[in-house]
Amino acid sequence: MAVQLRREPSDFWRRALRGARRGRQPVPPALPPGTLVRVPDRGDVFVRYQAGPPGAPTVLLLHGWMASADLNWLGTFPALAGRYHVLAPDQRGHGRGIRSREPFSLEDCADDAAGLLRELGVCNAIVAGYSMGGPVALLLARRHPVRVRGLVLVATAAELASSLIRRGMGPMVHLLGPLVRSGLPDRMGAEWVAGRSACLGGSADLTPWLAGEMKRLHPSDIVSAGRAIAAFDARPWLAELGTPAASIVTQRDLVVGPARQRSTAVALGAPVIEVDAGHAVCVTNPEALGGAVRQGVDVVAGGRRIRRRTRTGRWLRAISAAPSPVVPPDDGLRDVAV
Repeated sequence: MAVQLRREPSDFWRRALRGARRGRQPVPPALPPGTLVRVPDRGDVFVRYQAGPPGAPTVLLLHGWMASADLNWLGTFPALAGRYHVLAPDQRGHGRGIRSREPFSLEDCADDAAGLLRELGVCNAIVAGYSMGGPVALLLARRHPVRVRGLVLVATAAELASSLIRRGMGPMVHLLGPLVRSGLPDRMGAEWVAGRSACLGGSADLTPWLAGEMKRLHPSDIVSAGRAIAAFDARPWLAELGTPAASIVTQRDLVVGPARQRSTAVALGAPVIEVDAGHAVCVTNPEALGGAVRQGVDVVAGGRRIRRRTRTGRWLRAISAAPSPVVPPDDGLRDVAV
């Protein structure tokens, strides 16, 4: 009788297999349907879409740097459901967004968004921009005003990098590419999540999926986008937009300081909704972000109706002198006049 010899795995492979069995699979949360929209002369834009009631306004959600629509707006989709039509594209160089050999620019992101709205037959969208999405939203309102009904700025400002940070951004972005390729951020992220899962709140169970989404980034895209963000400054033309707006200020933000967010709101004549959270509120407390975005969209949508009835721009001038529109506060949110 032939005897088959079975080779036992080494200690290395036994440990690896145990780790694989213990690891949780990256099961995604419930998300709206997604599709690719061919935008002529731009590319294929991946967008999440959620239908609202007939005649409801359309809300365009623009995510931040090193994120995607899914990561950024996880808690916002259910908050807007049943009230508005929602579009949430992945911006170029991020997630499933357009990849191009051309250098990344925020202007291209704004033109991509305008092309998407044009292809879908949407005019007068309410545009919400988070962090990097804020400059894209401002550029969209400036370059394609017919497409923008109002703005909701979230954890963002007209200038995202101070002069000191801007001077240091050049060397930093050059180091960022090799750092990402080394795999060190993945290991550091895994250690951080393992030790501080409480910081993620209800999103802790989604950490394998969150980590997988982050892997969609490419180092060269990160570097180019970081350089564009550092150079952006809308302060010279911000007050000329004349677009109804609301600002959601993250009170514990160490990336885009609350003072800078408030200054942008003042320049736009925008009411402020405060959220007791940091810059990563989209992950640490997506439900609070969703409630704040819904309030901001409600304010902008209501303001647009007032402006249309009067057929003048007096509402925009009056809002900076009069108390902000009264919005019933949700838990963890506080309305403040600017």
